[in-house]
Amino acid sequence: MIDAVAAPLTDADVFADVVGQDAAVAQLRAAAARPVHAYLLVGPPGSGKRAAARGFAALLLAQGSDGPARARHLELALGEAHPDLIVVEPTKSRGLHAGGPDDFDRSARWVVQRAARAPVEGDRKVFVLTDFEHIEDKVAPILLKTIEEPPPSTTFLILASEIRPNLITIASRAVRIDLNPVPTALVAERLVAEGVDPARAEVVATAAAGDLARARLLATDERFAVRLEALRAIPGRLDGTGARAAALAAEVKAMIDDTQTVIDARHKEEVAALEQRIEQYGQRGSGKKQLEDRHKREVRRHRTAELRLALATLAGTYRDALPTAADPAPIVAGLQRIDEAALALERNPNELLLLQALLSHLPPLR
Repeated sequence: MIDAVAAPLTDADVFADVVGQDAAVAQLRAAAARPVHAYLLVGPPGSGKRAAARGFAALLLAQGSDGPARARHLELALGEAHPDLIVVEPTKSRGLHAGGPDDFDRSARWVVQRAARAPVEGDRKVFVLTDFEHIEDKVAPILLKTIEEPPPSTTFLILASEIRPNLITIASRAVRIDLNPVPTALVAERLVAEGVDPARAEVVATAAAGDLARARLLATDERFAVRLEALRAIPGRLDGTGARAAALAAEVKAMIDDTQTVIDARHKEEVAALEQRIEQYGQRGSGKKQLEDRHKREVRRHRTAELRLALATLAGTYRDALPTAADPAPIVAGLQRIDEAALALERNPNELLLLQALLSHLPPLR
């Protein structure tokens, strides 16, 4: 985040973290002048939907203001700390969570009730509904009327990786904006522009699968290369015994635990930035509780991303071994096991048990 005192934010800054989505950004900038009631941002994980939604929300919430007041609206919205920006995310279980009840059905009703209220500061409030493809069938009818005909002061930004059957009706009531997968080369290019070594930028951009925020995080992780090599070596260290599988699973979990120090450091910086905003703008609308909740969710997503990286690295090692394998059948079976483990991550499994079960069924590589 640019320091608000040294360099006040302008409209040109709001989409700075959206990479490789020129068409989507152009649509959003044009729409900000005369916004409608709802927009549907569709794109794969890591495509920048959340950053694009923040930028669009910042433009909407800053309408009618200029000078320092406009810079304040932009900064608070980009930090997801604006009192008229409500970000609604799934909880660890299954419910929407935005400060309301955790039950999915009641949380949807909470959104409906909150949407009917007047904005806190200006003439508009913005709801960002994330991971919307995961809603249950019973939730769509609760939200449909409000999303279709919200109060004039309310705009919905709905984020989804795909349009599942239970989303079709709601999708038809919103302006759809598509985001494409971000090319690895563009993420690497951005990292290099930010001072990352080109060779390191390419490696972390590939590992981040186009996700700029994760690529930035990995670029600050000095142990990333060591971790990657340790993961690649695991198939060669397996010996077919449960004891070795358990020991290696514990090592992988310990590596994931170690990576959390990097995200903890970033969170510490964000808390410091929030405290600076509180000092500058006052406590009202600071978003302190929201920031704490977001940090908890980011830690959970970070650990899942690290597990996915571990599984992808294992799969890559086995695929590399296929051409020279005397008997490819065990390797093919092992790759299927890795795919099953990746699918199981959607259910928030116990990390250690998942790793133990997987490694105990993978073939040793010599």
